[in-house]
Amino acid sequence: MSAPASPTFAHPFRAYSPADFHFPLPDGHRFPYYKYAGVREVLRPHLPVPDPPTLSWTDAARVHDPQWLRRWRRGEVDRAEERALGLPWSPEMVERSRRAAGGSLAALHDAVSTGWGANLAGGTHHSFADRAEGFCLLNDAALLTRVALDRGLASRVAVIDLDVHQGNGTAAMLGPEARAFTLSVHGERNYPFRKERSSLDLGLGDGVTDSEYLEVLHRQALPAAEAFRPDLLLYLAGADVLAGDRFGRFALSLDGLRERNRAVLTWARVAAIPVVTMLAGGYNHDHELTIKAHASVVFDGLEVLG
Repeated sequence: MSAPASPTFAHPFRAYSPADFHFPLPDGHRFPYYKYAGVREVLRPHLPVPDPPTLSWTDAARVHDPQWLRRWRRGEVDRAEERALGLPWSPEMVERSRRAAGGSLAALHDAVSTGWGANLAGGTHHSFADRAEGFCLLNDAALLTRVALDRGLASRVAVIDLDVHQGNGTAAMLGPEARAFTLSVHGERNYPFRKERSSLDLGLGDGVTDSEYLEVLHRQALPAAEAFRPDLLLYLAGADVLAGDRFGRFALSLDGLRERNRAVLTWARVAAIPVVTMLAGGYNHDHELTIKAHASVVFDGLEVLG
């Protein structure tokens, strides 16, 4: 879908996405290149989609070990570290990770000023302070929490992580921070197989349907987040909860996923909480469905917040 020549937008919102997310990968690799360009093109007629800034190494060191960052910056990593990340090292891969996190940081400042910021990447919740895992090098949720608290942009931050995989890195990195609430609704039997302790973990069985999932969201997840009384929400809107995902074991429909998005965003709107949305995971066998699902959180945001 092509953008109009001179689009006119009647809202203050934008969504960050680099024009080119590519970096070298071996043939047949499962990293979902296609979805970033696809979501960008679907959304460009509906809101501005600027390139994100590159995250500075100084900002990355707010939450990551500086010596560890230096090794990744220089390519001084071993095969075991590459296997844990699931991606081969290259300067382009590191740059892509910095730009994805930079988009989340830019979206944080948009959220503070307009009520909503959107990154068409990010949600890299498997990264630890000194360890990369599961396609995640830099943990943007931990970084945004740290920046918001340190700079007085928020006093209490909630991370609602609805990716199908537990946000293990985020849970570990924010565990000691009393002003942060980490909530993860995930597949109990899915990756990561060694779970960390979030503020609230809601691990579900395989094959969860729309009605089962939404009941957990409404009866347990959102009331717990509300009880924390945050003044900033980071929402990881994973699309890997859909039926047919290569790495997920849930069975949600696109309608169910959109109802999930609208429930979270409506809660934030009613509570007057600024929200940052990040895409997180999505690896469906049906590539077009992955793109539609990821784009839906922005369409739902325009509907609920705009």
